[in-house]
Amino acid sequence: MIMINFTQVSYFTFGAYFDIGLFKYLFFLIIMCFYVVIVCGNVLLIVVICMNRSLHEPMYLFLCSLFVNELYGSTGLFPFLLVQILSDIHTIYAPFCFLQIFCVYTYANIQFINLSIMSYDRYLAICYPLQYNTSMTSTKVAVLIALSWLYPFVGDAVLISLSAPLQLCGNIINKVYCDNYSVVKLACSDTRVNNIYGLIYLCFIVFGPLILILYTYIKILKVCFSGSKQTRQKAVSTCTPHLASLINFFFGSFFEIVQSRFDMSSVPMMLRIFLSLYFLTCQPIFNPLMYGLQMSKIHSLCKRLIFG
Repeated sequence: MIMINFTQVSYFTFGAYFDIGLFKYLFFLIIMCFYVVIVCGNVLLIVVICMNRSLHEPMYLFLCSLFVNELYGSTGLFPFLLVQILSDIHTIYAPFCFLQIFCVYTYANIQFINLSIMSYDRYLAICYPLQYNTSMTSTKVAVLIALSWLYPFVGDAVLISLSAPLQLCGNIINKVYCDNYSVVKLACSDTRVNNIYGLIYLCFIVFGPLILILYTYIKILKVCFSGSKQTRQKAVSTCTPHLASLINFFFGSFFEIVQSRFDMSSVPMMLRIFLSLYFLTCQPIFNPLMYGLQMSKIHSLCKRLIFG
């Protein structure tokens, strides 16, 4: 097998795209509508939270961070996807490919950490309501939000720095966007360092937040079963959107991990493309709708801003 070093692989080719004729314009319009809805929905809720002092509480500030991340993640995918749909040659320059990997991976990791922090916030509010204001100070909120962004940015920067110099034996990625695991699979040089770092980083980025989520919700359920009707109502009203968001995120992430790690050649191409895009498209649409409709404060302020 011929060794191809990274300097010679100046671009990658996407193998998941296929000729759909004039239907590409229909798909372009559909994806464009998705992107417009994501931008409008998330920007609306960010503006509502930032402009109203009554929403300058930890729960809403964490939500604001979530919505900003959804704008960031969708912008790392959709403009590129729109260009590729209309293009006849589905290629991307290597530096832009690694930039997209960085954007997609940091988006996913920030999202998961943010959701775990929100579960911790709900745990304090429901299990320790009297100590909540002293426990969740503005300084603590700022530190938690900063860490939820900084940790993935540093971790994924190291991941990219390990993948970029790899010697590659090909340049075809069988997806519709860039993916780090797909690039590493093309390597003909030693990838043990990449695999070890990827495994350690995965453990920290997945199992840490997951343990926190499970612990906090076990405690919340205990309080709900033993607490008053008012406590249960508060838990249901504030935890339902968060739980729905978590389930949606897990669902999308699970299919993306399965598709990356296992042979999916027997699955129809359109279904594989849909599943690979699910957590990058449905989450940024689902969350603004869920929180905008379910949380009465946000819902009423949105109506007032839109309808006057």
